[in-house]
Amino acid sequence: MFYLPVNPVVLACPAKLNLLLAVTGRRPDGFHELVSVVAPVALADTLTVEPAAEFSLSCDDPTVPTDGTNLVLKAAAAFRTATGWRGGAKFTLAKCIPAGAGLGGGSSDAAIALKALNQLAGNPLAPDALATVAAGVGSDCALFIAGGPVVMRGRGEKVERLPEAVAARLRGRRVLIFKPAFGVATPWAYARLALRNQGAVKSQGYQTPAQAEKRLAAFVSAVETGAGLEGVLFNDLEAPVFGKFVALPLLLEHLRHRFGLAARMSGSGSACFALLPDGAPVAGITAAVRAEWGDSTFVAEMTLR
Repeated sequence: MFYLPVNPVVLACPAKLNLLLAVTGRRPDGFHELVSVVAPVALADTLTVEPAAEFSLSCDDPTVPTDGTNLVLKAAAAFRTATGWRGGAKFTLAKCIPAGAGLGGGSSDAAIALKALNQLAGNPLAPDALATVAAGVGSDCALFIAGGPVVMRGRGEKVERLPEAVAARLRGRRVLIFKPAFGVATPWAYARLALRNQGAVKSQGYQTPAQAEKRLAAFVSAVETGAGLEGVLFNDLEAPVFGKFVALPLLLEHLRHRFGLAARMSGSGSACFALLPDGAPVAGITAAVRAEWGDSTFVAEMTLR
């Protein structure tokens, strides 16, 4: 008999930031190989899960699909296949993470749905098995099963925790996240990167695996020694995305000149972020971002988790 609690399960679905994202090539299945340092942030959706006869999903954002194309319901179907559990659940999603941002909102929702279902079903899957199911749902999903700052490899399904001393130094770091009104589609961004790896501009495409691991080692060393991270933050998807969406690099350059911030893009964008030094004039930076991108720009000060 499976354990079904009377009270709904209410869980936070955190966003993520790619502090380092090096892409090393395209796989035969169309996905890309990468090495990435990813940290969750305090920004989060909220997922309420209640036992029900079947799976269903509602959302407070009318632009979010609530049919079988949503990753939450894909995760539920994958969980049923993996466990044979015949129960159901009513999912209610409150969105705070903007879409098309490179912040992993949909992947996080799916991963946390898997955690909730595992709890409802009496924990039939150990964490490693749950992460395997998550990886089958989406490339970024497994990192949210692990939690905390991690290194992702493969297409994102291979997740390794950072050394605790390194993770501890990252947790609590203040960060400003800002996203313009437009989003960027992840498949488009990777396709543009693949094109840059062809012909005369091939050198502007993929990293070699050795280069990616060297960047990772430099990142870890900078955190361990307390050196500034500005020189080791990196994202291979910036070049192809910035080539089309020029408002992104123009703002980042403005923030560098005016405030000394080494702002970067997260994932495939369009959200960007800047680690905030002590005493950073957050109100002034926020005003500068909105002056460039408009009053509708999403801006939030958060901490890494």
